[in-house]
Amino acid sequence: MANKPNDDLFESSAMTFGEHLEELRKTLFKVLIWLAIGLGVGLIFADKVIMVIALPVEKAMEDYHQKKKLKDLIEHHEDPSNNLGELTEEDIANYEAEAEKNKWMTEIIYIRPSELNRVLGNEVPKELTEEDEPVELIVYRPVGASLKSLKAEEVFIIWFKAGLVFGATLVSPMLFWHFWQFIGAGLYTHEKKYVWIFLPFSLFLFFGGAALAYFQVFAPVLNFLFSFNLMVGIEPDLRISEWIGFVLFLPLGFGISFQLPLVMYFLNRMGMISVKSYISQWRIAILVIFLLSMVLTPADPISMLLLAIPLTVLYFGGILMCLWMPTGGSPIEAPAT
Repeated sequence: MANKPNDDLFESSAMTFGEHLEELRKTLFKVLIWLAIGLGVGLIFADKVIMVIALPVEKAMEDYHQKKKLKDLIEHHEDPSNNLGELTEEDIANYEAEAEKNKWMTEIIYIRPSELNRVLGNEVPKELTEEDEPVELIVYRPVGASLKSLKAEEVFIIWFKAGLVFGATLVSPMLFWHFWQFIGAGLYTHEKKYVWIFLPFSLFLFFGGAALAYFQVFAPVLNFLFSFNLMVGIEPDLRISEWIGFVLFLPLGFGISFQLPLVMYFLNRMGMISVKSYISQWRIAILVIFLLSMVLTPADPISMLLLAIPLTVLYFGGILMCLWMPTGGSPIEAPAT
């Protein structure tokens, strides 16, 4: 019967410590070259990237302004000193539907009847010119949602960051390829074929995490944060460096965090953490996941949960990977319960 290979990836390795360092130096040099290429391409499309990544923020701001103006309108009608009477639920629903349909927001203006008649081309009665008290009108105007910069260099820095992040994402398959080549140098000959499994799986996890952040996390997080502005009546004045930076780097954080199953697998294969420890310490692991999610996301519970819950699922997926990933043709034995 053939002996089962040792689970230690680096035992009996043909490479010395110095050779591992040299391999690391070559890998980092190749990574820097690809990052430079990605940056060059990314800067060409950086302006379009900024427009795309600003969409969730601008949409959240539009929703905020629409809700804020409608809230002001309702409070204005509820004020007894105005003698206007409360708006009916049907009126409110009509205002909401009209605003959402046309991307408008409600606003109250005051106009003199004589001026209104003049604009309409009607003859202004004499009595209006004598007692021409302004009257209230409810109008719509386009939602003004835009990010602002307070320093001359802010937009340039954001443009450069957008190009760098987009370029790094564009060349990420090559970055992951060189990373797995470096890891593969420490694998046994019969295990090197698993690089072709790990590479696409790693890319899938990275892009899946980034897509989750962009398409599912931004909207609820921003709406949640803006709801406090609406509640306390403080108008948000957004700086492009703060919000675009948030939109740029949160998907990267999600993509990197989603590499958890692979990290768990290699820690297990190097003999640092056993499968039995992963299973017995799952409560502590989930606690650590939630604590790290608090650090890696903005200070709100929604984004924390949207990162912590998928990572918890991936943690148990990592355990399954450690249990069933073939080693010399047979699965790793599960610990006795």
